[in-house]
Amino acid sequence: MTDGGEPNLGDFEDPGQFDDASGGDGTAADGADPGASGAAPAGDRGGGAVDEGEDEDGPESGFERFAMDAADAGTAEGIGTVSVAQGLRVAEDDDETSLKAFVTAGNREEVRIGTYLMVPYPDGEQLFCRITALEYDQEFRTDDATELTARRRMRTDRGDFAEADYKYIAELSPVAVLFREGDDLKRRMVDRVPKPGALVRQATAADQIKTGLAIPEDGVFLGHLSVGGEKVRTAAEPPTVDYRLKDDYADGDPLVFRHTLVAGGTGSGKTHGAKNVLRQYLGRTYETDDGRDARAAVVMFDPQDEYAQMHDDNDALDSEWARRLEREGIEHGGHDDTVALVPKEAGVSYPGRGHRAEQVEFTIPFSIVDEYDMPWLVAGASLNENQYPALLTLLNRFFRNYDEGTYRQFCSFLDDPALKEELDESGRVHEATFDAVKRRVRSVPSGVFDQDAKPITDLDTTLVRPGGLSVVPTYHLSSARAKEMFVLAVSALLVDDKLSNDPESARIDETPLVLGMDEAHNFLSGADNVQARQVVSKFTEAAKQGRKERLGLFLVTQDPQDIADPVFKQVNTRLVLNLGDEEAISSVNIPPSLARKVPYMEKGQMVVYSPDNSEPVEVTGLPVCVTRHGE
Repeated sequence: MTDGGEPNLGDFEDPGQFDDASGGDGTAADGADPGASGAAPAGDRGGGAVDEGEDEDGPESGFERFAMDAADAGTAEGIGTVSVAQGLRVAEDDDETSLKAFVTAGNREEVRIGTYLMVPYPDGEQLFCRITALEYDQEFRTDDATELTARRRMRTDRGDFAEADYKYIAELSPVAVLFREGDDLKRRMVDRVPKPGALVRQATAADQIKTGLAIPEDGVFLGHLSVGGEKVRTAAEPPTVDYRLKDDYADGDPLVFRHTLVAGGTGSGKTHGAKNVLRQYLGRTYETDDGRDARAAVVMFDPQDEYAQMHDDNDALDSEWARRLEREGIEHGGHDDTVALVPKEAGVSYPGRGHRAEQVEFTIPFSIVDEYDMPWLVAGASLNENQYPALLTLLNRFFRNYDEGTYRQFCSFLDDPALKEELDESGRVHEATFDAVKRRVRSVPSGVFDQDAKPITDLDTTLVRPGGLSVVPTYHLSSARAKEMFVLAVSALLVDDKLSNDPESARIDETPLVLGMDEAHNFLSGADNVQARQVVSKFTEAAKQGRKERLGLFLVTQDPQDIADPVFKQVNTRLVLNLGDEEAISSVNIPPSLARKVPYMEKGQMVVYSPDNSEPVEVTGLPVCVTRHGE
């Protein structure tokens, strides 16, 4: 599950180093005939008679030369024209839309499924669309069964065909109509059909592409727009199109408080990508209810001891890289205000050798069960509907007598036979139920509670620091149950103080907070037991109230299908990297056209599905981690 190592830095283009079908100044590329459209050769059957007396080894016919010249020529003004041959229709129902373009022979190698295109209207508005299908077509069914074709192939003794003998058709999906309102470029839904024969160009202006896809100009950087793994290139400097997540109050609340999911399999680059995104949030400010601008804090639960590395610089990020990132407004470099809050469990130690961040040990006081209403924390195994109320009765009785009681004291409390007899005779807790609860409580890892370290309830100002990153590593803990207890105890404490009308910690309550959880499927699953339902209910409420309370969940997982549906439904932004499992891909609920790409994505490639931010798009993350990552 560890995404180690650095990718090839050469994958990130140097600004300005890109090829274009044109010379960059509106002129044709070298060797291109500005007047050659490529359309005529494929459809023009006139003048194509072969001179019967011509020597087969001699010069080609005029038709053949014309056809081959067209096939070799590029087109300066565009890639082709809108075709009406197979219908030209724009409808509210996408299935009823029929919009196709003829692609000239010289441009056929330049287009791919997903390529963004511009089609002008006569009044200056433009249709922004994308290619959804490509096909070869013939004018007649027997076009490739002609004397000309047969003689050419017999002469060359090959089965090659001339591009210009066939039509190349691109099926287009309209995205938006772009129009000017003063100096501003705006978009609206597609409400008009382009004219037959309208010139079709690749979209090469960054403002047109961003407006067409509704990508914000400013916000949290996630990566660069791409198609089929290749970054979209423009005529601007730098040539890439940065994809950003809305992070202001102009059109509602910042999307960080609408929650984020990062899903990807082992080796997909999800930890690398998550670090790059979290680094952008550190230092950002958000408006609070009392009108202040407060810096956000990030708390990250770390199962592989990787996120504390964000304290350190990445040696691969040299001065040239720094300049590139600064030009695009991308935060980079180690974050000095990083603290590793280390869970203390009896009999285990934390090496902490992979980073230089400050380390502070903490323990979970048993009193947190009462103080923050976490009875599920001491249920060592699943409790049924009868046993859970019995646990509540016993805990309430215990804390009435032991205000700051410990786990050991609670176990001794349950050993009292008089208590068992009293509750049974009163009908409050049956003796068999009492024994079952007692077994469950004793199965809890005893080394978790009340250890020789500062209680987490006294470390609120260390746990949540405006502009600071707190990492809670768990890989050193002895068992999955111990890890679960620490993660759920600390995260529930944070959630409770953010949602409470009477919070225990003013610092937590008043600070905008990004709560990150790697391997989130282990803690927020939809398991069918009382404890899981209690935890899921708490985090569902947190997700629903996040915008109001300035609380954003940042969930990282390789098994998104295991995250409880009530929590998952509250997540607005989904970053989907390579996933090989069909059930996992289906669970993230992204458009089918993009879902089909997910199993083939290379490291760092992702689909971004954020309906309140932009159209669904493919994005390529930075090939270099902006902080230390890996060995």
